[in-house]
Amino acid sequence: MKNESIWLEDKIKTNHNKLEKNLETDILIIGGGITGISCAYHLIDSNLKVTLVEANELGSGVTSKTTGKLTFLQEDIYSKITNTSSEVNAKLYYQAQKHAISLVKEIISKNKINCDLEPSPSYLFTNSNDKIPSLKKIKNLLESYSEKVTIKKNFNLADIPCKYALAVSDCYVFHPLKYLNGLVNLIKNKISIYEYTRITCIKKQSNYFICKTKNHSIKTKKIILALHYPYFLIPYLFPFKVNLEKSYISVTTEKNKNNFNAINLDEETISIRYHKNKNNNYKLYLHPSRNICIHTNDLENFQKNQSISAELKYRWSNIDIITNDYLPYIGEIEDNLYLATGYNTWGMTNGSLAGEIISDLILNRNNQYSDLFNPKRSLKLTKLPSIIGSSIKGYKEGITKNFQTNKNITYNELDGRKIATYQDEKGIKHSVYLKCPHLKCNLIFNEVEKTWDCPCHGSRFNIDGKCLEGPSNYDISVDQTFDNVNHL
Repeated sequence: MKNESIWLEDKIKTNHNKLEKNLETDILIIGGGITGISCAYHLIDSNLKVTLVEANELGSGVTSKTTGKLTFLQEDIYSKITNTSSEVNAKLYYQAQKHAISLVKEIISKNKINCDLEPSPSYLFTNSNDKIPSLKKIKNLLESYSEKVTIKKNFNLADIPCKYALAVSDCYVFHPLKYLNGLVNLIKNKISIYEYTRITCIKKQSNYFICKTKNHSIKTKKIILALHYPYFLIPYLFPFKVNLEKSYISVTTEKNKNNFNAINLDEETISIRYHKNKNNNYKLYLHPSRNICIHTNDLENFQKNQSISAELKYRWSNIDIITNDYLPYIGEIEDNLYLATGYNTWGMTNGSLAGEIISDLILNRNNQYSDLFNPKRSLKLTKLPSIIGSSIKGYKEGITKNFQTNKNITYNELDGRKIATYQDEKGIKHSVYLKCPHLKCNLIFNEVEKTWDCPCHGSRFNIDGKCLEGPSNYDISVDQTFDNVNHL
């Protein structure tokens, strides 16, 4: 069994150099996942100088950890948006998801991208009588949007008992990294791409920005933050607008390949899809999703998936950003500074959509979804006390979380700072600082994936302290020095 994503078997094969010089550009895209690469794709014919930088390898972040669904049947999101925003916005979000699916299909067809795209009917189901009224409400909403919905009752869905289910068509599954690889091949000769290039500081100076790496700087007129979690606090106060959930994905081989994807509406989330490569049929099984600052025992959460009867071939975890009104943040947050994040677990549609929306904003083209996802939209005042309280509680949990007991980990101090040393199965020792450089939360060791994870804001570091995912801009290896993050 491999403790990594199945998609990494087909990593992006084009290699790009690390930035080794200062440069100027019209647009700097920070982040090489589906959002950043989609933005670059939509800007290649703009006659603007576009540069994309990625802190690690292209596609190695959250995009590589998705289940790879293109579906508009997204749990009870239409009910949630109706309750927190309006019926109008819920319908517009539905239309946006349908448009995103069509957009990806068109790009794949036009450019003949081989990414295992195939139709996959979507199910939303429950095995709880208490949830059936909620499913009926979702059915009514979808039918009011003129969507055809089929009802199924009392059957087994992938060996899971199901009392009530909705089914829709016009949904798909694909291989996310093969899709990104296709996009990269289309853009690589038209824009500058740099891997292993982490932006540690952004400073605004009159009508341009200076973006610092460890040794160099990039001067740019516009910035697209295609980051999973933006590292700065001011002016955007991002931690007070979202919470983070970690999900756990397991993969087994199947004798026969089924042709559907599904997610339930019960308390313990179950999400299913199928995938076929040249050797095997696979079933991807996601279960459950947990608040990262409360449910920090990754080994225990992974073991819940081990109730699956078949032998596991792959397993990994992923962190999703959940916004307080269940709508992504896509758009301009300051003059010439653009943000795309908060996809509420549905990154394949919303990340693709973000590429079109942000490029339209930059090129002064109308986009019917830009107002819906405007990151400067106001929140309902009635929600603010609970939002702020939840954020403070999560940060407090991270600061006060006790270091875990593990026979393979020893704790010590170096120059007055806590360090941890993990001894692996070969007897090799790996030492790291125990505080996340972002906001100094105590890190939690993920025993399955052998990473150090931040329970406050989701930064992740490998066993030797290299930063894999932000918002941290720094490593935690014991020979690494870092100061507080420079904010905008």
